[in-house]
Formats: sequence, C-alpha cells, structure tokens
Amino acid sequence: MTTLNWLDEVKWDDKGLVVAIAQDAHTGRVLMVAYMNRESLQLTAETGIAHYWTRSRQKLWKKGEESGHTQAVKELRLDCDGDVITMQIEQAGGIACHTGRESCFFRVWRDGQWVVTDEVLKDPHTIYHQH
Repeated sequence: MTTLNWLDEVKWDDKGLVVAIAQDAHTGRVLMVAYMNRESLQLTAETGIAHYWTRSRQKLWKKGEESGHTQAVKELRLDCDGDVITMQIEQAGGIACHTGRESCFFRVWRDGQWVVTDEVLKDPHTIYHQH
C-alpha cells in the first residue's frame, strides 16, 4: 500500500502554486494573501516560519527575510477542495504588509471609493534594505 504524501493532497494550479492566506492567530484578521509552491509549503511545515513563492521575483521567499517581520505558523489548514491554505500566524513586529501596515487589507470601500483605514506603523523605507 502506498502512502499519499501530504503535499500530494494539495491541488496545485498549472504553475504549481496554491493560494495561502495568513491570519492573525489571536484576532483572526486576514493579514495577507500570497502563493506557495511545494517547496515553500514544505519549508513552512518543517520550520514553523511562513515561506512563500513570489510570482513577481520568481523565487522562494521567507517572509521577513529582509524586514525581520517573520510569521510564526501556529496552524496550517487545507480547504475542502484542496486549493487554498490558511495559516494561523503570529506576526513579528505586528507588520505584515510591505507598506508598513499591520495588514495588506488596509483599504475599505466607502461611498464609491477606497478609503485607507489603517495607519502606517513603520515607514517602509526604514524596513527594507535598499538595493
């Protein structure tokens, strides 16, 4: 009898990716949505630190590798269709977004426009190494 590898239960898209949603383990707030490939999901499970696949840079990305804002994963879940991962995480520094905010979801639709509702906690220019 062959044992199914847990990674084989994920329905990877045609690019070998799956959507990954990071939620604050304490509040449930969605902090960010990104993509994982097989290697990043395996690294996440093995290390307990969120790893992603960046589509723009086409490379493996350990969240917080430059900013220090790592995500300690407390729980991984796979949805019923096998095509979305959710992670309950503890966000180092309280900043998940590259804009210096707690969450990437900082704009709310109000009266026909997107309104910024979350303050910048740290200037992004001071967070990231300049190349």
